[in-house]
Amino acid sequence: MSRQRSKARSLAVQAIYQWQMAGQPVPEIIAQFLAEQAGRKLDADYFQVLVSGVTSGLARIDGALSGFMDRDMERVDPVERAILRMAGYELLEHPEIPYRVVINEAVELAKVFGAEQGHRFINGVLDKAARKLRPLEMAAQNP
Repeated sequence: MSRQRSKARSLAVQAIYQWQMAGQPVPEIIAQFLAEQAGRKLDADYFQVLVSGVTSGLARIDGALSGFMDRDMERVDPVERAILRMAGYELLEHPEIPYRVVINEAVELAKVFGAEQGHRFINGVLDKAARKLRPLEMAAQNP
């Protein structure tokens, strides 16, 4: 895990949260976040990929995760929803990133931004989702 990718994920969760809550246009949110981070080390391209990918692929992401939750996505805490959507996007669209990295990064973000035990919920949902979305990778990692 590179620190620049971790920073991109952290900012992406914040941007996705802002989009969920305020409904601002995605290009404006991306521009705002990048302007605020000018000169700081982060993978700006990956930040944009994450935010754009989540917001444009929302139905697919929510559909892929819905079977692994005990409630509708809209009833999930908004911060945890943003984290789940970002991690779900990575599981679906970025097979080059190991599922363990995706889950670990999401859990760490939930510890920072989420509710007190939110990281457990995130871990449980993503672990189940990874079994379905990345069966070959899971089988190779857990013989």
